[in-house]
Amino acid sequence: MNRAYYSAFINNFLVEDNDSIYGKIVTNYEQNELQKQQTNAWISQIEILKKELSDFTGKIYFEFTIPRMGKRVDNVLIIDNCIFVIEFKIGSIKYDKHAKDQTFDYGLDLNNFHEGSHNKMIIPILVADKGKKVENIYKNSVGNLCETIFANENNLSEVIANSLIYFKSCDTIDCQEWENSIYKPTPTIIEAATALYNNHRVEDITKYEAGEDDLSKTSRCINDIIDSSKRDKKKSICFITGVPGAGKTLAGLNIANLRSDYEKEEHAVFLSGNGPLVDVLREALARDKVKSAKEKNDIITKKNALSEVKSFIQNIHHFRDASLNNQKAPIEKVTIFDEAQRAWTKEKATTFMKKKSPLSGFNTSEPEFLIEVMNRHQDWCTIICLIGGGQEINTGEAGLEEWIRPFENKFKDWNVFYSPKIVQDKNYIKDNNTLAILENINSEGKEELHLSVSLRSFRSEQLSNFIQEIIYNNIENAIGIHEAYIKENYPIKITRDLNQARKWLRKSAKGSERIGIIASSGGIRLRPFGLNVKAKIKAPIWFLNHKDDIRSSCFLEEVATEFDIQGLELDWACVAWDGDLFYDNNEWNYRKFTGTSWKNIIKPEVENYLINSYRVLLTRARQGMVIYVPYGNDQDITRKEYIYDGTFEFFKALGIEEI
Repeated sequence: MNRAYYSAFINNFLVEDNDSIYGKIVTNYEQNELQKQQTNAWISQIEILKKELSDFTGKIYFEFTIPRMGKRVDNVLIIDNCIFVIEFKIGSIKYDKHAKDQTFDYGLDLNNFHEGSHNKMIIPILVADKGKKVENIYKNSVGNLCETIFANENNLSEVIANSLIYFKSCDTIDCQEWENSIYKPTPTIIEAATALYNNHRVEDITKYEAGEDDLSKTSRCINDIIDSSKRDKKKSICFITGVPGAGKTLAGLNIANLRSDYEKEEHAVFLSGNGPLVDVLREALARDKVKSAKEKNDIITKKNALSEVKSFIQNIHHFRDASLNNQKAPIEKVTIFDEAQRAWTKEKATTFMKKKSPLSGFNTSEPEFLIEVMNRHQDWCTIICLIGGGQEINTGEAGLEEWIRPFENKFKDWNVFYSPKIVQDKNYIKDNNTLAILENINSEGKEELHLSVSLRSFRSEQLSNFIQEIIYNNIENAIGIHEAYIKENYPIKITRDLNQARKWLRKSAKGSERIGIIASSGGIRLRPFGLNVKAKIKAPIWFLNHKDDIRSSCFLEEVATEFDIQGLELDWACVAWDGDLFYDNNEWNYRKFTGTSWKNIIKPEVENYLINSYRVLLTRARQGMVIYVPYGNDQDITRKEYIYDGTFEFFKALGIEEI
């Protein structure tokens, strides 16, 4: 796989004709995207690099792909034992902070996800060609990745030479081995949505060149089902399962992107009842659209950009309401329902719709109604349900069962495809009658419909299993997983000091990595410590705005709950723990704060919602987390010491280090 638009040994690059180099770069570029500004930048880069690299031997790469980010870094240089990641800002007189972070992020991506760059010196250099000379400080940031340093068009060679002196070792990098090594990027859902919307393939931004990964298999399986449904004029429904962070949402976005072919009448839409997820993804896509237009000297307003992306990602409730008011088949032939287990039960949906529209006659569960809507198509359609096991977190969420029950007596001509995991794991289907329905209808289990590997917690694929054992109080199993897989790969700390937690997060995060404080929506008594879970955040701002914005997650002031963060993620998280779920007498205890005191939870389904809330919180961090358990106060009956001490000691007993 050719990762760069142009590559050559430096000695060959120096003697090759400039027009020849430029022509090879342009040949690989999307012609309709080519702008004069970009072509001028390449010409300037070639001239500067020829002038500044005459004293070095090694290899040079132009437009080297960074798959996770859906972008390309201007240049990579391999010289001796060092990998130089160079980002040019042609015509710039200043070293912009955003550009500095961008350059560092490219280096961080190589450090984390490119096998050939592991344990190699990676040196990000931001080149502002008209900038002033800077006295650089050469120091490591994380591992062998250095902090970004700066150069201009006249001292780049000096900066490279000083770097080689400072980081010189007897080792050299085999360029052929380096460029052929495996790239295994794991994008955030925001990065992935943005890249897919810009017509990248899922293979380009996930397990790049790493063989048959989960997402590629699942995407191919779903595409085959859609193709056969279309060819045979059949209606089908698919249930995709996966461990937390495995990429279910990414798989859905990929299908929505691939099948949005209006010429073939394959209108596809990604639907989610998760309001924060919809808002954040729409805002991210709109911001990127405005930014990309600006870089091409085009103009698009934020309002128009948001309007365009709404056809790609929609709120499931808006889709439901539109279908209620219009009895025709929807324009979409392929509908992807994200977090389908959160669709409403008959009781919740009927009660809500009677209040909203008393004359609607609505009297069914949300899943059954949505199936009926797609069944209006005369020829074919496909429904894709993305299912998170143990992810129901609110009263009235139906779970997977409610998607299967309608097929017992209706929709007999539909084909049902499902992940075998739903019949094996009690987190998916708890009702044996539903399993019996599945056995007696036209259904087929497909292994490809389960995503077993977490992309979110790329540092440890065992994180979800570890959390599972914690929640079910399987202490010995949890200790074993922590010792074997988690301890060395995925840092988890615990503290009773919130400021220490903040300090650890800020120290751990590098570049533009996001940090934040999250807590259960039932954590009412965290308020004395400045964490008010009832204060509603604005999700797009919290997840997307710069770290200096007091409303941003990175400012570590506003706290997000499981409702805000489900389906989304942070790089590093502080999970603040309250008395709604506490460990005492060798077991977990479940409570809800009502009025001025805690009340024990009696109903099993409410208990389950609480368990799932903490499951969501404990699986949001991609790279590591700190658990904050405050001190209790026996003078306050709502914050008795034993409530917090037992939980703290439980995590300490698992081997989690206190900071």
